[in-house]
Amino acid sequence: MTVSKRRQPSLAQLRAFAAVAEHLHFRDAAAAIGMSQPALSGAVSALEESLGVTLLERTTRKVLLSPAGERLAVRAKAVLAEVGALLEEAEAVRAPFTGALRLGVIPTVAPYLLPTVLRLVHDRYPHLDLQVHEEQTASLVDGLLTGRLDLLLLAVPLGVPGVAELPLFDEDFVLVTPLDHRLGGREGIAREALKELNLLLLDEGHCLRDQALDICREAGRADAPVTTTAAGLSTLVQLVAGGLGVTLLPRTALKLETTRSSQLLTGYFADPAPTRRVALAMRAGAARGAEYEELAVALRDALRPLPVRVWRYCR
Repeated sequence: MTVSKRRQPSLAQLRAFAAVAEHLHFRDAAAAIGMSQPALSGAVSALEESLGVTLLERTTRKVLLSPAGERLAVRAKAVLAEVGALLEEAEAVRAPFTGALRLGVIPTVAPYLLPTVLRLVHDRYPHLDLQVHEEQTASLVDGLLTGRLDLLLLAVPLGVPGVAELPLFDEDFVLVTPLDHRLGGREGIAREALKELNLLLLDEGHCLRDQALDICREAGRADAPVTTTAAGLSTLVQLVAGGLGVTLLPRTALKLETTRSSQLLTGYFADPAPTRRVALAMRAGAARGAEYEELAVALRDALRPLPVRVWRYCR
């Protein structure tokens, strides 16, 4: 059936409805898409009128999707995703490294690599509008797959279908201890030493926590060595300085985090030391994939002064 022009919904109406369908709350939906609440409510009402169906059940306490709303929300999201893909394709055919690039970064990478990334973009790609979003891995991957983000900088492997990884470097983990700890300042520490240590970790959701637990399991420790956790590495290191335990830090974080206290020592593991790999991640087949690969090459070169092993990557 052909829909008349009078009844064709606008993209603004579809965005408003999709936001309400996701949040089931007008205020939260309006904030999510940067629209005033009255404008959003009006857009959804206009969409209902143009379609001739009731999409929402409004009560004084909450918003619910009607049966028709549940079905059409799926269609609306699909239409918006296709429009996003169209805009991405159009941007890709313009000059490279122009326009917006929405970069997602995990918290255990952002403070230590962003200075290098931002300097590189400023010097080499002055027309690129870099927009940085710091989030945990699960949120970043979801943002990449839904089109909210364009590129990620995080620890890999992810093992997520539809996501291509461009490795940048590998880095060792080191052991950070209080001054009076028996392993403080030592080199050649065996991984098996982790079996007996009171290891402090980040909160759940941080990939660095999962990596530390994997290292403990590889060392033969079956139980979860968690008695105290922290939301960030800075807090974690201060807990170590206060004598509550020890922790694992990636080498890129060591200088910044340990210089904040004189009550810390660093121990180094015997080869092969536990490591993590940091990479860029993009949607497989991304329209700007060639640009992202070029950016990865430039980043590998820019990161060489850091205490990492830059990845030699050949296509």
